Amino acid sequence: MSAGPRNTAERGQHFEYPIPLITSQLFKAAGNPVWGLTTMGRNRKQRRQQHGSAWHCKQTDCWYYTAPGAKRRMPLFDENGQRVRGKSNQEAAETALAKVKVANETDPAAATGHERWPVAKVCSEYLQYCERGVANNTISKGHRDNAVAWLNDLCGYCGAMPVAELKKGHIKTWLESHPTWRSPATHRGVVAIVLAAFNYAEGQYDVTNPLKGLKKPASQPRLHSFSKEDEEAIYGATEERFRDFLFAGIHTGLRPFCELARVTADDVEENGRGMMWRIYASKTKKTRKIPVRAEVAELTRKLMKTAPRGSGLPLFRNTKGKPWKRMTGVVRFLMLKKKLGWDQDPTKTRYSCYTCRHTFAHRMLSGYWSGSVGCSIETLAELIGDTPKVAFDHYGKEWGQHYQDPLWSAIGAGPKGNNVQTPSKPSKNRSKSQREPVASRTGKEGKRRMTKRPARRRNQIPRRK
Repeated sequence: MSAGPRNTAERGQHFEYPIPLITSQLFKAAGNPVWGLTTMGRNRKQRRQQHGSAWHCKQTDCWYYTAPGAKRRMPLFDENGQRVRGKSNQEAAETALAKVKVANETDPAAATGHERWPVAKVCSEYLQYCERGVANNTISKGHRDNAVAWLNDLCGYCGAMPVAELKKGHIKTWLESHPTWRSPATHRGVVAIVLAAFNYAEGQYDVTNPLKGLKKPASQPRLHSFSKEDEEAIYGATEERFRDFLFAGIHTGLRPFCELARVTADDVEENGRGMMWRIYASKTKKTRKIPVRAEVAELTRKLMKTAPRGSGLPLFRNTKGKPWKRMTGVVRFLMLKKKLGWDQDPTKTRYSCYTCRHTFAHRMLSGYWSGSVGCSIETLAELIGDTPKVAFDHYGKEWGQHYQDPLWSAIGAGPKGNNVQTPSKPSKNRSKSQREPVASRTGKEGKRRMTKRPARRRNQIPRRK
């Protein structure tokens, strides 16, 4: 065998390494390949059409064009406002493209990102999108209603202003001009819908979004919940229909109006362990099954007598026999707070129907119903229909400051007022796995074992003395 390069260099002989292969680009530049090697590169695929030409997309079966200097493709529409479809409709696509070019020549702003669009047009396009979403059951009615109220209010403030002139300061001034919008949660919801409208216009119509980077107020943890006294006061100050609705909200943690108010008898299942509800969340577009407590199951069987299976009627209805809506529920709870005098209390004035959901979360984490054994964040997230991160951000971050007993119990200290348990003395009758290691014991046997050398391996080189 011939020695390798390393051994050859040690013997003083001259060794030449192989010459590295030259790339195919250098072969082409040289004119004729060296050593008879052939080039492996392939010609770069040339663009079939220049920017600004109509082209057909096989995946969507529609015609598009890409404006010069841009990367976003724009669909082409016919006279009826429908997209030009079909590979054979090239003539119709070129006609639509010609109309677009003529419109851009007469209105240069249309070719540079629709800079002359007013704010009202952006809001109008998004509201039409919300209406289609509600019809297709992809957007909740609550989101549509909030968008209609807040975007119409924005149009009353700066609807005629061109989008190119809109600044973040205008949105901030508009928010501060409403004295009733004091809650950071309200500001967060308003800013989220305004950003959604401008993001939709940018994605669908290539309108430059002037509000990029507008920060929403940080979400705050849900720290307000009913005490046992508050709960009893609510039950005694309201009528039966609203009392059942709030009772179910406190003991299930469902979202009041988009989940609890829509439960019907068809969503109820019973098995050997108890009753379960099948809940569809329009907010997350997911369906989950949750077990309910015995007192809620008893109330459900009572309500199913007036809203049996197949009737389509919700279990929880108001005094007029209609489902609970957000507006009616909010008005009813405001009247309840005024009746109890909570509107003058700095803490209880923040109570709402959603406080029932927060009360359920706090009681689950504190072990209110399970004998001081609180559930985990993951279990709570599954019950209330949130992700573990959202559940932790809303309920877990500040939970330890309000419920300290489970934390003391977790480290073996016990709840406040109980004697601290001291560790018991080690027993003599212990198994080998429970005994202390030999190194921690004293005695001749222990020392012998610690000083004994490990067994020598079979092929180990003997040590020098």
